[in-house]
Amino acid sequence: MTDPTSLPNFPPPADEHPLRGRVLDVIQDLGVSPVIDEDGDVAFVAGEPPQQLFVRCMDGDFPVMRVFGQWQIGDPAPEDLMSRLERCNDFNLQLNIVKCGIANGNLVVTCDLVIRPETDLAGLFPVTVDLLMQVVGAWFGSFSKGRHEGPVDGTEA
Repeated sequence: MTDPTSLPNFPPPADEHPLRGRVLDVIQDLGVSPVIDEDGDVAFVAGEPPQQLFVRCMDGDFPVMRVFGQWQIGDPAPEDLMSRLERCNDFNLQLNIVKCGIANGNLVVTCDLVIRPETDLAGLFPVTVDLLMQVVGAWFGSFSKGRHEGPVDGTEA
């Protein structure tokens, strides 16, 4: 009998989780090795330096793809939770798709999109990841500039 742990780990059939199957295909086509974690989310590494990101897929009449990650907060961000939350609020009021929050002392950034069967996921996914990473950089960078600057255009908020 073959040891079951030596068998390859095949993804679930595409009809079981159609959106997640599409996401897995797109990530693999980008040359990245995705992993399905214990929550059913697709975990992958992107960016430089490498960052652990996740995709949660919610199937239904309007399938939703949530790309998200979390980052430890340190200097130059203030220790004060209210200051951090106010900065998240400033960003959320200026951004359309990406949202920021604080959970367990970490910055959490999410991007939620409705993905229809005809959506060009191969084109949309890398743009979504880039947008998410830009917002993370802007959030942290906004503290190091000595004054609050807007997340998109650098204007005063």
